[in-house]
Amino acid sequence: MKYKLLTLSLSAALLTPIAPALANTDNAENMQLDQVLLLSRHNLRTPIDNTGILTEVTDKKWPAWDAKSGYLTTKGGALEVYMGHYFREWIDQNKLVSDELCPTGNEDLFVYTDSMQRTIATAQFFTAGAFPGCTIKIHHQPEIGTKDPVFNPIITNDSAEFKEKALLAMEDHLKGLDLKPGYDELDAILNIKDSQKCQTDKLCNLSTQKNSFIIEANKKPGVAGALKIGNSAVDAFDLQYYEGFPLDQVAWGMVNSADKWKKLNTLKNGYLETLFTPKIIAKNVAHPLLNYINKGFTSADKGETAKFIMLVGHDSNIASLMSAMDFNPYKLPEQYEHTPIGGTLVFQRWHNKSDKKDYVKVEYVYQTADQLRDNSYLSLETPPKHVTLEMKNCPIDKNGYCAWEDFQKVMKSALEE
Repeated sequence: MKYKLLTLSLSAALLTPIAPALANTDNAENMQLDQVLLLSRHNLRTPIDNTGILTEVTDKKWPAWDAKSGYLTTKGGALEVYMGHYFREWIDQNKLVSDELCPTGNEDLFVYTDSMQRTIATAQFFTAGAFPGCTIKIHHQPEIGTKDPVFNPIITNDSAEFKEKALLAMEDHLKGLDLKPGYDELDAILNIKDSQKCQTDKLCNLSTQKNSFIIEANKKPGVAGALKIGNSAVDAFDLQYYEGFPLDQVAWGMVNSADKWKKLNTLKNGYLETLFTPKIIAKNVAHPLLNYINKGFTSADKGETAKFIMLVGHDSNIASLMSAMDFNPYKLPEQYEHTPIGGTLVFQRWHNKSDKKDYVKVEYVYQTADQLRDNSYLSLETPPKHVTLEMKNCPIDKNGYCAWEDFQKVMKSALEE
């Protein structure tokens, strides 16, 4: 297997010309799927912070979970089996790998994950759904629970200038968000005015609290204040809904409309995007992952690496990578999260047999909020949702394809710091 961990350097980016019109991609018979790379977020886990500050901002009791904090749940495993089953049907339909039940060799499949329980388990369940009965190697760091440098979105620039610009970028991003409706909704749900934090620290209204951003070398971008509290609380509510808790236990029965879910998730989306998508931060923290993908997918010649590559990481990996690569804004119908649980970026390399050129298509494939809650079976007949994405400097045609050469230049530009 030639796909392996990679160095983190790359030559300077080339300027991106305007792409020519794409030829004959509307004829499906012309298009042959040559390679696929999935960048997935782990599936359904338990809340990471269901104690500590969350117990101080409400006088209500948080529901108990039957797994350790941050672990993939049993239902998360079932959901990922279904996602694996769907993708196996899809790659069979497109004749990407051999028709055998199990991959015939390393040229077909390569799976690599962060070394957390939830990411490793996600890959295990996915491959069980896609290749039932097969022995599939999941590549990860030897010690479970240690962060893999490829997936660890930490700051690597320790200069004072970088820190100043990064902090300013986070402040500027936050100023552009209208989070007050979400904070007001959360205040009411938590009954924060009667909480311990209100009594001891006068934290009685989240929208009036100051946020303090943190940029330190070898650590993730961070924040202290209302934004962090809002993210943790809404994350817990989302997970309760997905897990199938009775509705009177999901946010204590106080989130009963799509409008309320949308308001609340502005806090969660705002947290992720403020910390990880300002360009100066995104290009820094996503660099190891971008470099890995570039060497193993973008720059690799056909046959050098596996036809089907699966990477499993976190929402911060997806958000920072998409920012670094200049993806255009997108919406995910029937989801409130911008980087939902179990969702995956699907990078597809297609060959046009008519003009003998390669093209790339990128889709966000994800389960809707209700598919997650209902544990919906996935197949070609009952698929997850698909949203075609576009990068600023890789224009797509009506079928979602952009020129492979332009995609390569996008990746090089993303890697230039």
